[in-house]
Parts: sequence; C-alpha cells; structure tokens
Amino acid sequence: MNKDTIIGFVLIALVLIGFSWWNQPSAEQIEAARKQDSIETVMKEQAEKAQKEAAKTDTVVSGSAADSAAVDTTALFRSALTGTSQQVVLKNDKLQLTLDTKGGVIRKAVIKNFKSIDGTNDVTLFDKEDQNLNFMLAGKQDNIVTADLFFTPSEQTDTTVTMKAQAQNGGEIALKYRLGKDYLLSLSLETKGLANVFAPSYKEMEIEWTDHCRQQEKGYSFENRYTSIYYKEVSGGTDKLSESGDNQEETEEATDWVAFRNQFFSVALIAKDNFAKGAQLANTMDEKGSGYLKYFDAKLKTAFDPTGKNASEFEMYIGPNDFRLIKDVEEQSAFGKDLDLEQLVDLGWWLLRWINRWFTLYVFDWLTGFGFNMGIVLILITILLKVITFPMVKKSYMSSAKMRVLKPKFEEATKQYDKPEDQMKKQQEMMSLYSKYGVSPLSGCLPMLIQMPIWLAMFFFVPNAIQLRGESFLWMDDLSTYDPIVEWGTNIWGIGDHLSLTCILFCAAQLIYTWISMRQQKDQMVGQQAEQMKMMQWMMYIMPLMFFFIFNDYSSGLNFYYFISLFMSAAIMWTLRKTTNDEKLLAILEANYQANKNNPKKQSNFAARLEEMQKKADAMREQQRNRK
Repeated sequence: MNKDTIIGFVLIALVLIGFSWWNQPSAEQIEAARKQDSIETVMKEQAEKAQKEAAKTDTVVSGSAADSAAVDTTALFRSALTGTSQQVVLKNDKLQLTLDTKGGVIRKAVIKNFKSIDGTNDVTLFDKEDQNLNFMLAGKQDNIVTADLFFTPSEQTDTTVTMKAQAQNGGEIALKYRLGKDYLLSLSLETKGLANVFAPSYKEMEIEWTDHCRQQEKGYSFENRYTSIYYKEVSGGTDKLSESGDNQEETEEATDWVAFRNQFFSVALIAKDNFAKGAQLANTMDEKGSGYLKYFDAKLKTAFDPTGKNASEFEMYIGPNDFRLIKDVEEQSAFGKDLDLEQLVDLGWWLLRWINRWFTLYVFDWLTGFGFNMGIVLILITILLKVITFPMVKKSYMSSAKMRVLKPKFEEATKQYDKPEDQMKKQQEMMSLYSKYGVSPLSGCLPMLIQMPIWLAMFFFVPNAIQLRGESFLWMDDLSTYDPIVEWGTNIWGIGDHLSLTCILFCAAQLIYTWISMRQQKDQMVGQQAEQMKMMQWMMYIMPLMFFFIFNDYSSGLNFYYFISLFMSAAIMWTLRKTTNDEKLLAILEANYQANKNNPKKQSNFAARLEEMQKKADAMREQQRNRK
C-alpha cells in the first residue's frame, strides 16, 4: 500500500462522513416535522372528540358525505353513507389483517413470529388510522369515494371476504380480498349496474394511499436511513425516494408497484394493469420520540372498466424484507410479471449488489443452514473472506517487504538527487532499480482494491439482513441495532444519545491496524516519499475518530464484523512480519539484480516516458542558462 492508496482511504472516509452529514435532517426539516406532528396531534384529538360524540348514537354517520346526503336525497350511494363500523379479520399462519367495513380498507396488519420493539412476539406494522387505501371514481354526476362508504361483508372465511356497497339504482361496488398462504394479499375492485354512471371515455380511476410508518427498531436514526418509498417502472428499473429529509417525486414512467418500506418490513401495492406515469409520491419525516419514522403519501392512477366486465386487480405484499422469501412469494403472483420485488432488500449499488447477490447471500444461507448463532456466522464469513483474499494480501505484504529491505540501497543510490530540480532524475533512477531488482511499487495496490468492494458490500448487506434482527451474541442483545454501554437520553450531534461498545472496538482495531500499516509504509519509503508520509500520518490516525462519529449509531452486527475483520487483518500482517526472513529476501533480490544487470529488461513505457520528460527538462534548463 503506497501514498495513492492512503489518499484513497482518506477520500473514502471523507465521502462516508459527508454522506452521513448530508443524510441528517436540517434544523428546518426537524422543525417542520415537529409542526406537522403537532398538527396531526390536534387533528387526532378533534377526530377522537367527534368519534365520542358519534358514539352516543347507535348509528355511525360518515362526515361531510353524509351531510351532503342529508341535503341531496338523490345521491347514488346515499344508503351506504350511513352504517355501523364492523371489523373483519383475515389470517393465516404468518399474517393477520383486520379490515373495517367503513371504507372497506385494511386497518391493522400484524406480522407473526417477529419480535416487536415492545418485546411481544408479533410486529404490528400499522393500526387504526396509520394506513388508508382510498379508491376514487369520477361519475358524470356523483363521485364515488370508497372511504365514505359503509360496506357489507359476505362470503367470509379465514382468508377471504367480499365487501359490497349498494347503490340506489340497484348497482353495487365490490371489494374482494383473498389472503394467500404467506404474505401475499389479492384485492380486486369491480362494479355492477353502474355503466351509465360514468362517461363512455372514462377508463381510469384514482387511488390515494397513505401510511404513517411506525418505528419498529430501537435506533430511530439508523432505521430512518432505510425507510422510504420504493417503486418499480414497467421498463424494469427500480427507484426510491431519498431517505433523508422530506421528498416529493413524480414518476416519469408507468410502474408495476409502489411500496412503503422501512428497514425490515414493507407493504407493496401491485397493479395488474400498472400504475400510470405521473404518480405523485411523497415522504415526510417525523420527529424522534413520536413512535413514527415518516409519513408516506402516494397518489396513483390505474385502469378501470366502467362496464363491470373486468375488475381492477391488485396484489399487496405485506411482510418482511427477506430476499429469498420475497422471491418465493413473488412466484405466487397471478399477474405473470417480473416484479423484482426482492429489490426491497437494499444490497447496495450495482457492483456491490452483484457481490452480495451472488456471493454473500449464498455464503450466508450456507452458514445459517448449520444452525449457527448469527454472531458466529459473521465470524465465519470474515474468516472465509480472509482465506480467499490471503494470497493477494500476502503478495501485497511481500511487495512491501521487498521495498523495506531495499530501502537502504535505494537511499544510497539516489542520495545525489536531493535537489528539487533533480527529482525527476531520482524517480528515473528508482524505476531503473525497481526493474533490476524485480520489484514493483504498485503491486500492493490491487489486492487492497479487491478487498475494498467486499468491505463496502458488507456495509449494505449486514444492516439489511433481517436474519440478524433480534439475534443476540455475547453482550449484544440485538445484532441489527446499536449496543449501548452508556445512554444519556439527550441527542448530541455526531454521537447521538449513547456510546456503542462494538463501535469503540471497531475504531480501536482500526487504530491498531493503521499503526501497523503506517510502520510498514514508513519502513519502505525513500527520500521525499518518507517526508510526505510524515505529513499524512496525523490524517491516518484521525480516521478511527471519524469512523466513530459515523458508526456509533450503526448496527452492532456491522461494527462487530468490521472489528473482527480489522483484528484479523492486523494479526495476519503481524504474523507475516514475524515469519519473513529479511536476510533471505534480500539475498533473493540481490540474485535478481545480478541476473537483470547482465540481461537488462526492456524499458517499460512509463520509464521511457519519464526519461523523455527528463531530457526535455534538461534541455529547457540548458536553454535558460545560455540566455543568461
């Protein structure tokens, strides 16, 4: 590892710090979220007050629409604007959904067998008014809004129900639900006897879908980094709204699905006939301590057949962000599309996603198949990666060792080139010596570049691995969130409200690894390179402190992996240093020198260019002296 590699590490650290800083909400955003939450609190109190007033009577009346019905006795669905709210439950072994006859909407979703933040064995993804799905049909005279209607349930079983709202002309609107064996819910909307209600050219209905996303994990800031609206374009691309701050976006193409995603669970709405382009998507951050992360809002349009011959069909995935599970559930879809729902599991950018998709996932599945604790799995993955990369690491170390034992000879051979104007000659002489001794100063860079994508790939894989959620190891209660050794309840910028032990261990291991690497670099640098190295040492030693501010809020599983990886890297470097015989290595290099001295190699292109540049520089200096 040379100067360029060190600069690369520093730049990567700066990018990570900048990314972390950029992801944090501004003061204006926090204040806006606080105000929004205050508004919502007032609205909620008003709604509760109105509900109590309505509870005094046996009949529940639907707000403004009902008031209009009281005046306009010709309203198409006036009999459905009043009714009694009833709860309908659909359930299987993995999912329980509670539907409300008011609006015919899902009001509560419980994912079974996943530990919740309050310690229970089931996760409540949303409840009561957290989520709402509203279908709006524009008639020639009346607009039909499903949120205003009371539906009558029929054909009800544990996994199916049909909800109907009757119109005054004998027609009806029906919402049909069917829960599959896993996490896939089928939903259709169809009308009967309402063809004359709509204009002949009316072919599209509007959908308003909202969700107040609950905080499901201990780390509010960390979970928020993985909470956003995702969507897939029909052309094949998958995109998302930025996780930081408040964001709005309008889709430029038709989409197969839109999903409200938090770190480990998602609700995805899939349209058989696609959602039209121009869908309006928005997320608004909620303040820490509210129990919520973001408020999601999606305004969509999709095909609608006013004749009633064809239903508008949808599917909803309501479940965990598990890559293998989502792929299995996707095969149950009746739409015959390549939904690519597994993109809900964020495995990183294209190269990093490829590494995680085709390497890390298979290794992770293979190791978890033995029933190991997840902490042991992380250790075994680290060992496996170190074994795979060891030949490259050893090659990198031996290159540095050769430079170290040759340092006295290089300094002796180039000591006459200490003047600033002789630096090019010095470099030329160094290149010649490298060639004669058979060493390359750049040979240690490639192995480090190969290992870096693996490090970055794990940066995305570990926080999104739901298998780590709720898993304990040693002192860590949950590998998917931070492991505090002390908490103080007040948020401090850059640190948060706690100190994470695994983050401290990771930064300490980084400091030790940096110290060993710097010593190795110092032993091989010559002349001006050694002076530059001294200037950069303080930057290298401050990197672990930078990492502390970045990773203190990250999952203990990720920090633990980095700690083990760095500890093993330092141990490997120390072992290689102890087992390398410098005298034997120098003897081999001297033999190479004698062989190459008698049979000189062809000059490299770089060396030739360096020599040509030196000749031009000498010629220019000679011309300047002649002019004087």
